[in-house]
Amino acid sequence: MYKILAVEDNPSILNLIRMSLERAGYSCVCAQDGLQAVDLLEEQTFDLALLDIMLPDLDGYELLEYIRPLKIPVIFLTAKADVKDKVKGLHLGAEDYLGKLFEILELLARVETVLRRYGKEKRMLRFGDVEADILSRVALKNGIPVKLTAKEFDLLLLFLENPGIALFRDRIYQQVWGGDLPEDSRTVDLHVQRLRKKLSWESSLTAVYKIGYRLGTPMKRKDEKA
Repeated sequence: MYKILAVEDNPSILNLIRMSLERAGYSCVCAQDGLQAVDLLEEQTFDLALLDIMLPDLDGYELLEYIRPLKIPVIFLTAKADVKDKVKGLHLGAEDYLGKLFEILELLARVETVLRRYGKEKRMLRFGDVEADILSRVALKNGIPVKLTAKEFDLLLLFLENPGIALFRDRIYQQVWGGDLPEDSRTVDLHVQRLRKKLSWESSLTAVYKIGYRLGTPMKRKDEKA
């Protein structure tokens, strides 16, 4: 599991980032000022850092200079939208720059892109007490292997990659089985039922009326309060 350091002085935004990363299968450690972040960097190893620029004690630019020798990629998350600020951050060594009014899905996509760029391909996906090893195609619940068919495992990965998102039945079928969903087909529903039973996900993997299924609670949008 990849460990990400999130540094943000707004508790609501920081909590939203943490919850979103953890629901996507990452481990997230949080700091609300630059000095606290430095202490964490001295104590722990991280695969990626998400930094606000306007921070107490040490700002994001100063923190980036501290992080650079550690070879930890950095994404700036900031309300500073001026092009000069963006160029300064990129020149200092940041891998990416994202404005504060970001969509969670965009943040997750950029995190994955930067990790991939650094050769840190995502291997494990997690939701609650369930983990899936993408490379070995092994599913674990509370650390104990769960026997899944090939299609059930593909279905599990699809839900783990899209936590909180309502997935249409036709998209599920296309992603797991390929092609268009046959009319009156119960294939998706039957596989979801088996997956629920094997993982005890009756309350986690829920039906969405006239749409399909969703793993977990609905994902918040950028215009909703944390």
